[in-house]
Amino acid sequence: MWVCHAERPLKVDELCYALAAELGSTDFNSQNVPSISTLLSCCQGLISVDKEASTVRLVHFTLKEYLCARPDIFGRHHSIMAEICLTYLNSGKVKALSTDPSPLVLGTPFLEYCSLYWGVHAKRGFSDHARSLALELLQDYDSHISARSLPASVRYYDDCRPGMSFQFSGLHCASFFGIAEGVIALIGMEGYDINKGDFWGNTPLAWAARRGHEGVVKILLRQAEVNPDKADNEGNTPLMRAAWCGHEGVVKVLLERSDVDPEQLDYGGLTPLQRAVGDGHEEVVKVLLRRGGVDLNKPDHLGETALLKAAISGRERIVEILLAQVVVNPDKPDHHGSTPLLVAAQYGYENIVKMLLGREEVNPDKPGNHGCTPLLVAARYGHENVVKMLLGREEVNPDKPENHGCTPLFVAAHYGHENVVKMLLGREEVNPDKPENHGCTPLLVAAQYGHENVVKMLLGREEVNHEKRDNDGDTPL
Repeated sequence: MWVCHAERPLKVDELCYALAAELGSTDFNSQNVPSISTLLSCCQGLISVDKEASTVRLVHFTLKEYLCARPDIFGRHHSIMAEICLTYLNSGKVKALSTDPSPLVLGTPFLEYCSLYWGVHAKRGFSDHARSLALELLQDYDSHISARSLPASVRYYDDCRPGMSFQFSGLHCASFFGIAEGVIALIGMEGYDINKGDFWGNTPLAWAARRGHEGVVKILLRQAEVNPDKADNEGNTPLMRAAWCGHEGVVKVLLERSDVDPEQLDYGGLTPLQRAVGDGHEEVVKVLLRRGGVDLNKPDHLGETALLKAAISGRERIVEILLAQVVVNPDKPDHHGSTPLLVAAQYGYENIVKMLLGREEVNPDKPGNHGCTPLLVAARYGHENVVKMLLGREEVNPDKPENHGCTPLFVAAHYGHENVVKMLLGREEVNPDKPENHGCTPLLVAAQYGHENVVKMLLGREEVNHEKRDNDGDTPL
């Protein structure tokens, strides 16, 4: 049961201690811990020890498939595993541990697993016995060592230095795991502040939102004193956390509240919409757009709009959704002058380029702050289909140089993109011998980097002077 249904591979000592815990016992008897040799013998060869990782595993993956397909074999396994984990955490030996040391305390090898996963098992199978054990743990959770190891599992451990003042209550823990019954029981007790932040400023609502526990979010929002828009120490509200993590159900529930601001910025200057776009959470984007009151053209501290972020990340479906909004500006640049089309051309996102070129407001020849046009960056990176699309537009100047005088042909020749060079040489407007600001021509740079076929194509043009020198006196030869 343990080897098959544990949340991660168990170390040898962890499994032995798990089997030694006695349900109903108030303390842990180390005399019950079996040896690994006894364990292997009892299991009739169905489990083995991975010596390299020091973990216990089933002898073959097909055995796990067989056992998982027949849940009746172990009965209420998640309930039992939750009860054992909670029994261990509530034992006198563990309760006596200081909250200052590392969770990997010598002599308690089962502590880390129990601290991190008891709630996962309990959520899947919450028996009456597990409920009473959980409440026993949660009522005095601040002083329990697992109150450090649990939040540290999702944050940098440097944030939890020994001796540091630390707050992580039972209500935070129950919200973290999404255990609704535990949350209801705790908020009904005297002295619980539903808006109290932990060390990082996360409220119980923030943890539930971040972890996607929609049921617990609804329970907490029903409390009259709850602040649904309280930000943590990094400026992240529950809505921001839910949007960032892609929990569209939680986002929808939070947006039903009039006191939740869908535009509140975090300390990075980003809105929930921008966070959702950046991580590709399409359904969250849809929910936020349906809510209204969201400025699609709002730039972050870099000047990037939601559309620009979607273009940078290659999120085709999100680009399509945003372009369908009448108010969106499809050509708005960031602080570097980069437009959605420019970055899509740079990364070779053909479908996004096609969608943007379908908008009248988009200038297909608009350069960034360094003078680079969409055609030039596409030529530089050898994105042939993008180059072809851009060359099909009358507004595009195929010979337009950037600030250093480099033309699309020059950069294509520099990087040896033969098909792009061929396409550009097929345009009458392109000067095949046009030098950049230091006098270097496409032929010279192609020769310098050994691009033989490009050199042949350029030498086949009458306009190309194969003896032309750059400002340092170098010739192609």
